[in-house]
Amino acid sequence: MQPVTLGLIVGNRGFFPSHLCKTGRAEMIAKLEKSRFKVVTLTPAETEHGSIESLEDAGKCARLFDRNRERIDGVLVTLPNFGDERAVANALKGSGLRVPVLIQAFPDTAGAMTIADRRDSFCGKISVCNNLRQYGIPFSLTTRHTAGLNDPSFEADLARFAQVCRIVRGLRSLRIGALGARTGAFNTVRYSEKLLQKSGITVETLDLFELMGWVGKMGDREKKVLAKLAEIRRYVKTDKVPAAALLKMAKLGVALDDWMAACRLDATAVQCWTAMEEFFGVVPCCCMSMLSNRLLPSGCEVDVLGTLSMWVLVQAGGRPSALVDWNNNYGDDPDKGVLFHCSNLPKDLFAGIRMDYQAIIAGSVGEKNTYGTIVGRLKAQPFTYLRCTTDDAAGTVKAFVGEGEFTDDKLDTFGGYGVFRVPGLQKLLRHICENGYEHHVAVNPVPSADAVAEALGTYLGWPVYRHA
Repeated sequence: MQPVTLGLIVGNRGFFPSHLCKTGRAEMIAKLEKSRFKVVTLTPAETEHGSIESLEDAGKCARLFDRNRERIDGVLVTLPNFGDERAVANALKGSGLRVPVLIQAFPDTAGAMTIADRRDSFCGKISVCNNLRQYGIPFSLTTRHTAGLNDPSFEADLARFAQVCRIVRGLRSLRIGALGARTGAFNTVRYSEKLLQKSGITVETLDLFELMGWVGKMGDREKKVLAKLAEIRRYVKTDKVPAAALLKMAKLGVALDDWMAACRLDATAVQCWTAMEEFFGVVPCCCMSMLSNRLLPSGCEVDVLGTLSMWVLVQAGGRPSALVDWNNNYGDDPDKGVLFHCSNLPKDLFAGIRMDYQAIIAGSVGEKNTYGTIVGRLKAQPFTYLRCTTDDAAGTVKAFVGEGEFTDDKLDTFGGYGVFRVPGLQKLLRHICENGYEHHVAVNPVPSADAVAEALGTYLGWPVYRHA
């Protein structure tokens, strides 16, 4: 994942001990660099201790951030002493940045509360937050009101904030490819491109016929086709799959790669049935699985919002996401169920995989036309789930997010599947049904629900239900 670059603001107020800004700034920079952040901040040559207090200081900070706007993914405001709330607000407003902002205040030490050493950052943080609300600047808070740099809670705050920054950074320039028409039977995956565009998310469409035209022009021995064929065979066991079907998959994979490169796409949603099987003779699942495993999410059934959900979780966790169905209950346990797809799930999420034919569609188009699915059981591990959707009546994008776990409970079935447990599952399912969400949900094996909720809610302004 690309490193996160933070703009650092060190708040100061002159009648509090300014030497705390000198040491606090140095300690914070060391902490951030150790945590693999890159830092953009004023130097002690530009302002006292590299901190800001006056309108002039705020202007210097704003201009520095503006010059580095292509680099800065978020801003950390640190308060070694009370700080000047106006300077912080003016610096952020003047920079014109629209990035996440984290507010941290150093804790006082009970044995160092004299005029020479007391910080009062506890109080100053409240004033900074008050001013940011007045200026309409959204911000994030540390878990503890005052947070020492070596406090485990602050370590977690930094990790979460990095997730938030990556999500927000990418969403405002995200490009999703929609391949083919929505399957007629699936009203559930309808959505509003215009609402996505308001958040900076572009959808690039391509007719399935056009992609098949590119595939049809490819020779069997072309270098890119043979390379993709070898890649498929390295990716999954294919010994029971006809050679002709594998060659078709290779050509399809090349066409998808070329389209994504030409249109600078970050993710794709594909019309995966039934035209592909009837008139081309394979399912696209393996090609889509390989894309998702490369952190280029590919969702089925032209579910653009499902693909968006996959992509958000990739940014948060740095691991591949899958798009699955909330599919079955599991016995009488109210908190357990079965997540399933037929399947294009990424290899990284499975305990073991093989390529097979698509058992469901084979009933209508024939087994020989449906090779290419990735079959196996999902690893037993924790996961985050997310579903974004466009609420056209309300004029917004909205989402729900939470965390659960895949279990080792016995299950004998086909496709890509896993038994899962989500605390309070019945409440979540009621929320899904009452609020018109789709039956698809994105899952990712990295805990990130809090960061996702904050990124989408605080900084994108979407209504978010955080299930807990």
